[in-house]
Amino acid sequence: MTHSIALNFEDGVTRFIEARAGETVADASYRLGINIPLDCRDGACGTCKCRVESGRYDGGSYIEDALTEEEAASGLALACQMRPESDLVLAILASSAVCKTAGQSFATVLRGVERLSETSIAFTLDAPAGLTFLPGQYVNLRVPGTDERRSYSFSSAPGDATLSFLVRDIPRGRMSTWLREGAEPGTSMEFTGPAGSFYLRDVKRPLLFLAGGTGLAPFLSMLGKLAAAGTSQPVHLVYGVTNDLDLVGVADLEAFAARIPGFTFSTCVAAEDSAHPRKGYVTAHVQPLHLHGGEVDVYLCGPPPMVDAVRAWLAAQGVTPANFHYEKFSPSAPTTTGRLAA
Repeated sequence: MTHSIALNFEDGVTRFIEARAGETVADASYRLGINIPLDCRDGACGTCKCRVESGRYDGGSYIEDALTEEEAASGLALACQMRPESDLVLAILASSAVCKTAGQSFATVLRGVERLSETSIAFTLDAPAGLTFLPGQYVNLRVPGTDERRSYSFSSAPGDATLSFLVRDIPRGRMSTWLREGAEPGTSMEFTGPAGSFYLRDVKRPLLFLAGGTGLAPFLSMLGKLAAAGTSQPVHLVYGVTNDLDLVGVADLEAFAARIPGFTFSTCVAAEDSAHPRKGYVTAHVQPLHLHGGEVDVYLCGPPPMVDAVRAWLAAQGVTPANFHYEKFSPSAPTTTGRLAA
């Protein structure tokens, strides 16, 4: 039996490897040419320390100087000693370049483009062989006919036959213009990835998802994963947009609400002249029950002002979530990710 291991590097690059039965993470990595930090291989130096984001494993044997009891309890482990007992997601405390690896490139073709509103476009690609990603991650997609790339989060779930993306239609944007004016099914496309540290971890407590605009995309991917895998924890999503015409994907959320027990959602529109029944920003529509007294994992994806506003709002509420994962995005700019944890 083999287990899939996602190695998520500090620069956002993710590589997937397969560990054979009884094989340590370090041995599997080096067998496949990925040189994660390593010195002794005996659990004595601590150089290969990594953070386990999800999955089960046998931590092996090591000395206290290499890994303290407190570190092990917090989710750190030694790659030279740990043996997977399930699929794993690991945060490697080094860049992909240092580990002599890089993001993978994939070739595919455009399946279709759908105009969702005056401001939003969805498009789909064939899923290339060998692609694996974590729900919430993104790819760097080359704009056909140029050398420019744009970062887009998957809105499809891992394992789907097609890859889907939800993007904002920017009037003079390179990719937006191509999707509007030149895109035809069957066009060759190319991207690198997957990438990003904004992805769904093991669900151990209630979840609060906060989406702004096309920041809904990674949550659709996460919900697809939850629908397939199931969860016993409550999940609530608040989805906010600027104007009424920006509100898309509601039918998808309704479908997930029917499939995922315990999943609820609400939408809101910030514009004062909106006809929507719920106005204002997402923080105005988060109820105390959604925060579970801080025993909650918060995931937030939206433009930088929204991320900063939510962080300030949580502080004002006197609530520190168990984990706070966020992703900031802006038009035509690389995605940036972060993580705050208690």
